[in-house]
Amino acid sequence: MTVFEYGDDMVVIDAGIMFPDDDHPGVDLILPDFSYIVKRQAKLRAIVITHGHEDHTGALPYLLKALDRRVPVLGTKLTLGLIRGKLEEHRIKQKSVKLQEIHGGGHVSMGPFAFDFFAVNHSIPDGVGVFIRTPAGNIVHTGDFKLDQTPIDGRLVDYGALTRFAKAGVDLLMSDSTNAESPGITQSEASVGPVLREIIENAEGRVIAASFSSHIHRVQQICDAAVGAGRKVAFAGRSMRTNTDIARELGYLVVDDKNIIDASQASKLRPRKVLVMCTGSQGEPLSALARMANGDHKTVTVEQGDTVIIAATPVPGNEKAVNRVINRLAKSGATVAHRGSLHVHVSGHGAAEELKLMLNLVRPRFFVPVHGETRHLVAHAALAQEVGISKENVFVLGNGDCLEMSKAGAKVTESVEHGVVYVDGLGVGDVGQVVLRDRQLLAKDGIATVVVTIDTQTGRLVSEPDLITRGLAWGPGGDAVITEAGARIVQTLAKTHKEGATDQAVIKKAVHDALSQLLWERTRSRPMIIPVVVEV
Repeated sequence: MTVFEYGDDMVVIDAGIMFPDDDHPGVDLILPDFSYIVKRQAKLRAIVITHGHEDHTGALPYLLKALDRRVPVLGTKLTLGLIRGKLEEHRIKQKSVKLQEIHGGGHVSMGPFAFDFFAVNHSIPDGVGVFIRTPAGNIVHTGDFKLDQTPIDGRLVDYGALTRFAKAGVDLLMSDSTNAESPGITQSEASVGPVLREIIENAEGRVIAASFSSHIHRVQQICDAAVGAGRKVAFAGRSMRTNTDIARELGYLVVDDKNIIDASQASKLRPRKVLVMCTGSQGEPLSALARMANGDHKTVTVEQGDTVIIAATPVPGNEKAVNRVINRLAKSGATVAHRGSLHVHVSGHGAAEELKLMLNLVRPRFFVPVHGETRHLVAHAALAQEVGISKENVFVLGNGDCLEMSKAGAKVTESVEHGVVYVDGLGVGDVGQVVLRDRQLLAKDGIATVVVTIDTQTGRLVSEPDLITRGLAWGPGGDAVITEAGARIVQTLAKTHKEGATDQAVIKKAVHDALSQLLWERTRSRPMIIPVVVEV
């Protein structure tokens, strides 16, 4: 999510999410903290979405619900189709949102901002970059891109537009950095087609192919190979069904109705005549492929002789989950083809030589690498210097950083409010750092609850303390540690009674500290400790 401001006007490009990892137990999604935008929404002219991936559209429904006014959302036909599905899922009435279709080669003006959109290749159809004309200077924002010379849909990057922008003068380039550390160029999406065809044609049994549901070009190639091999295609997984329905309706995915069956029919046909296209390429526990691997999918079960294609690369952090799924599939007797064994996936992001070519085509005065982790941004900054952009004109920005640009130059100024917002079920922002820390602690060291009953007047212990634990690893001599813990609590309460303490807060703290110290000494763990004081 990038905010552009000029005077009393503001536009936003993209509104994406991140997905949680092992450090975020119980968290479903991670949103950007867009309070800066909400507080200044009177200035907001438009939200531009460059393409339909979750890391560029996922926060849009949450942002729209937070706004008190109707703001235009600009996107290409497929992007808006996917956004409509998202709005329906969030029960946002479409008449309350102004969706405005754009296309590569199109132009839109919003106050002091003038947008020229240009086609780019990516791992989803209909992606665009944006040339933004402002009184303070001209900006090119590439969106996510690769320079594919043989795209599946024949839609090339608009090199002519890029050269026109360069001729008009580009003050600032903001360019995709995801593959900045990868040398050379990214292979064409078309290069995986022959491999997929060979696997599908030679498979003796049923084929199950997992991919991102938004990777319509990959889905098209797999469907073409299946039909060519005389197989019917079944789509499994909610997002796969939803996205393929939208893509077929809008003409981005071409598969004849006669070649599509419901997943429930797959078991009724000869295995040699079926291909199941499903979600789960990232090992998500509730995805269709993971449920198939676990044997609890309602319509498809992986069997001996099946061939499974995982046509994706694990997103950093998902490697373990993907490996678990591959192991379960192999244990079920399936042959698994993945990027580690066969050429079944290529990236949708340009590698180093493509990024340098973009820099040379645009020839900007200033450069800001975007979209990537810090190491990718730094690597892209180095590429910019290699092609002749001076170090002082390259800015590696962090979340919340502001770059102030004018005809006189550019400089980093203040940092505005920023951060992340956690989504847990229906709760948005209810999971803060304290809750997250507690969940991490519970997952790591467990919990101990101590119930003590004291006399209201004197603070004297009335009965033996009750220690209840969950998830604690006591180790050898655990019973002795539990006995010692009870004795330590009795000793602590005797001390507080002697000191005349009757306040619950004082007694709780004393019990907490005593038990925490003992457990650290005996088990080298620090579980969450909850003292409960009952007064009689």
